[in-house]
Amino acid sequence: QVQLVESGGGLVQAGGSLRLSCASSGRAFAYYVMGWFRQAPGKERDFVAAISWNSYTYYADSAKGRFTISRDTGKNTVYLQMNSLKPDDTAVYYCALANTAGIRTTVPEYDYWGQGTQVTVSS
Repeated sequence: QVQLVESGGGLVQAGGSLRLSCASSGRAFAYYVMGWFRQAPGKERDFVAAISWNSYTYYADSAKGRFTISRDTGKNTVYLQMNSLKPDDTAVYYCALANTAGIRTTVPEYDYWGQGTQVTVSS
């Protein structure tokens, strides 16, 4: 099994920045994708960004130019640097792992999930 633990959420003013972290432990995979999703109250869980086992990255349109996904393989940690935050970015942010080689962008394609971290952006 895999355990994913997110951290780094909080309250920030519009225009500010936050860096989320996702630490993974447990079973290791040769090929995998780590993704970030977010879910606002009353809405579906949406894709934000993903990074593959070979460091290929992919972003939702809402994240392009503002968010950066990265990873530290030595620490088994994936990061989501979020800049120029807007009130619309307010949500619970989840990291997830898919045991696959190519980028995945939908919830059902991911096998393991963290518990989520709240991000609140005030106007």
